[in-house]
Amino acid sequence: MRILTASTALCVLLATAPALAAEPKTPRACFNAQDINGFNVIDDRTVDVSISPRNVYRLTLFAPSRDIDSAMQLGVEARGGSWICAGLDATIIVPDDRTGMGRYPVTEVRKLTPEELQAKRSKR
Repeated sequence: MRILTASTALCVLLATAPALAAEPKTPRACFNAQDINGFNVIDDRTVDVSISPRNVYRLTLFAPSRDIDSAMQLGVEARGGSWICAGLDATIIVPDDRTGMGRYPVTEVRKLTPEELQAKRSKR
């Protein structure tokens, strides 16, 4: 019975391997929180942070922030060091009228493509 189970698992693995290999892998793009030199609020759950004109990262928040759209400044706190590579590596800190500071964990980090950057520049 074990041989049949192992061979069945091997067949399933071999059958799905080409599909897994065909998926494009997104390169892991990291940045140092200390290198942030600007930000742009997209909506109440999305913020773009600039490292340089060619290096802009989109951060998606765990929950909406009601005060982020009017924030003149915000903080980015990195967890476990200063490098931010993926969701849960960072928390956005936003001045909040009620509590003083709102803290919003980041769930996704993605570097914008050159095409996305060009489209952003074209909208200005």
